[in-house]
Amino acid sequence: MPSAGASPTPDQGQPQRPRRADAQRNYERLLATARKVFSERGVDAPLDDIARQAGIGNATMYRHFPTRRELIIAVYADEVAALCAHGEALLEDESPGDALFGWLRAFIAHVAAKRELALAIPNDQGGQRSALFDRWHKTMHTTASALLTHAQSCGAVDADLDVSDLLTLANGIAVASGDSDQVERCLGLLRRGIAT
Repeated sequence: MPSAGASPTPDQGQPQRPRRADAQRNYERLLATARKVFSERGVDAPLDDIARQAGIGNATMYRHFPTRRELIIAVYADEVAALCAHGEALLEDESPGDALFGWLRAFIAHVAAKRELALAIPNDQGGQRSALFDRWHKTMHTTASALLTHAQSCGAVDADLDVSDLLTLANGIAVASGDSDQVERCLGLLRRGIAT
């Protein structure tokens, strides 16, 4: 999953100096371990356990992520980046309709699995949480829009369909569906409903 050393920090959006190779490896190892631990044990899992499982000292972890909030933001930002990179790769698919619905399936899985992670980011007086959410939503919206436009240009889906409506429907499936079979049935209904 993407996590470039020169990427903006989650809060300030300012470029960082590129990390040394060993520091970048530690950062990526911490991020991967945090993703796994948060998924298995929830976002309240002890940070010391994450450092231990990553094979990295606490001091190194706190240099990269001084607070739990910063670690949660980094993990969630990485998840969004991976979802959007997946969408960009799907733009090369020979079947734009399949590409759109392949990404919607991934989007639904993301919302269902990562909603708790996103909601665990504490609010703040400066409005940074809202700014992060806005940026992530815009990124996903842009990815969905590109896939939808491609599918529309090939006649695979209704030309009048709005991307915001499509994402609202997909979000509803993610939040309301009880299991993967129901997700697939709902996606099938959605696809038949917007097909040309």
